[in-house]
Amino acid sequence: MSLAGWEAELNQTISAGIGEASIPGVIVGVSKPDQAPYVRAFGVRDTGTGEAMTPDLSMRIGSVTKSFTTTAVLQLVDQGRIGLDDPIGRYVPDAPNGDQVTIRELAAMRSGLYDYSVHTYPPAPGDEYRQYRPEELVQMAASHPPRFPPNDRFDYNNTNTVLLGLVVENVSDQPLRDYIRDHITQPLDMQNTLLPDGTEFPSPRAQGYTRRPDGQIVDAAGWNTSWGWAAGAMVSTLDDLRIWAPSVAMGALLSPGTHAERCKFLLAPSEGEGALYGLGLEYQNGWIGHNGNLDGYQSYAYYLPPEDTTLIMLVNSNVEVLGVWNFFTRIANIVSPAHTWPLPPSE
Repeated sequence: MSLAGWEAELNQTISAGIGEASIPGVIVGVSKPDQAPYVRAFGVRDTGTGEAMTPDLSMRIGSVTKSFTTTAVLQLVDQGRIGLDDPIGRYVPDAPNGDQVTIRELAAMRSGLYDYSVHTYPPAPGDEYRQYRPEELVQMAASHPPRFPPNDRFDYNNTNTVLLGLVVENVSDQPLRDYIRDHITQPLDMQNTLLPDGTEFPSPRAQGYTRRPDGQIVDAAGWNTSWGWAAGAMVSTLDDLRIWAPSVAMGALLSPGTHAERCKFLLAPSEGEGALYGLGLEYQNGWIGHNGNLDGYQSYAYYLPPEDTTLIMLVNSNVEVLGVWNFFTRIANIVSPAHTWPLPPSE
């Protein structure tokens, strides 16, 4: 298919699908070798004003944050300051099951620890602006027994990555926010990506819409995302994620050996049919990256090494999570018919 052909098909598919997926607005970026980048925004950034979505807006990226936190951990591995198979208790003394769970098992989502975010997401009415400390989140997890022995099976949860964020802070003697800035985003010239302290959300930004338990759809852009911290609180832009996706997928900031450890992908049933998960990275039928979902926003940031292709999608709603997965599926399958996007998780 010619460039004009796949561009035209994308335009038509996105325009038609935005309503079906209950998305006010979407930003899509595609980079293919020897072709002009596809960078487009559709819909609105604010349903109240009708102001149009534009490609330069800041968006909350949810669990794409995990790929940054685990990269920070792996850099410390490269520096010889931690070992992948060290127990977490060596670096975070109050970690639950700290003498058994390893750094590797946390990054691979195989720790068996209780997921604290059962109690923080979605936020209860009145907690939308609550500020959490990472230690408070860990204590929530520690107050419940582990769900299963370490490395028994895959179980995606935020406790794992919050503990890894504390490893970065305790070993580097820097706040995680500053470490990511100094060692990841600045070296890659990602000027609009940050880990907020609480409600921080740089402008220009898109408002984000979520459904409350009573069914009401509300704007969550100003909510405090500290409950997600190292696991889900970062903010970024399309242009920055177009840098990040190929960089993280190909190990740009890591040694070849450590990146190879990262890419020992194992089955991850909850992340899609046939999905695999490494250390803070997904493998989806050739696509390597991560997606994110939190109040008001969803994000998909992936790189396809066999075709040297990057695909980013950012939306300002998480009202219909499955609908957005199916929407992204249609987009990904146009971008690479040879690497069709997996079916959604069955569990």
